[in-house]
Amino acid sequence: MHRYIMLRVLWSLPTLILISIAIFAMVRLIPGDAITAQFTTQGNISQEDIAKARADLGLDEPAVTQYFKWVGGILKGDFGDSLITRSSVVSRIKDALPVSLEIGVLALFFSVLIAIPTGILAAVKRGTILDYVMRVTALIGLAVPSFWLGILLLVMPSVWFGYLPPLNHVRITEDPMKNLQQFLLPSFAVGFVSAATLMRMTRSSMLEVIRLDHVRTARAKGLTERAIVMHHALRIAFIPVITILGSQVATLITGTVIIEQVFGLPGSGRLLVQAINQRDYPLIQGMVLFIAVIVLVVNILVDMSYAWLDPRIRLG
Repeated sequence: MHRYIMLRVLWSLPTLILISIAIFAMVRLIPGDAITAQFTTQGNISQEDIAKARADLGLDEPAVTQYFKWVGGILKGDFGDSLITRSSVVSRIKDALPVSLEIGVLALFFSVLIAIPTGILAAVKRGTILDYVMRVTALIGLAVPSFWLGILLLVMPSVWFGYLPPLNHVRITEDPMKNLQQFLLPSFAVGFVSAATLMRMTRSSMLEVIRLDHVRTARAKGLTERAIVMHHALRIAFIPVITILGSQVATLITGTVIIEQVFGLPGSGRLLVQAINQRDYPLIQGMVLFIAVIVLVVNILVDMSYAWLDPRIRLG
């Protein structure tokens, strides 16, 4: 097991190198740069001033030189400074990440809380009215965008009950209750949409597992349906569910751009879009590389969970 983990970590290093090259190249394919984005709003600026500004920021150097300087800084723990605010990229990410992380964790909680029980019930009660209701609800969740549901959750309570959540961001360390009021609705909107895919996968996986020989043997021995589901079917059925759940983690943490805009939350998704609009190369590169690290770590954890859920994988 330890050897497998070490191999997975070592294989992640070439992946990170390729991702860093792709990030560095792709952001420079965007038309214009930070200097152009800044100076287009300031009227007529001479080409000499633009060239001087590019030289001050090192944008006139060859791309290969810029790349190795960036990678060298990362190896020292320095992701560079924002071209727009001149502040550290690490500090910008540290300010925005807790917001997206809180949305992601709460959304993941709602997603699992909704999807796993309903998926199991739909499989066990296959063909009943309960199964059809849950499947239709899952289809609605797949069809409804999270931002639209978020807008409904923001508007309807204000129209019906005169209630609006706090719109100015409050840190959880400052006022936990006010923070929870602010994050509850956007997290539920994201989690409900995410739960739709997870519920369908849980149902289909459970339907496959409960037809396997060892489950039939347990049923033939006279075990209760609850014992069969909880002790014989659920762990094996969780393998594809964990795969889907792992793929959703990065999306839940970083893919909430519109929800953050709707609820006025200064998260990492909103920061990334702002950086792209401003052609802030170091901030874009740092954000995307950080997201890539999250995805790689989650994939390793998912692979490790396979061996825990199914002994055949561990023994093989």
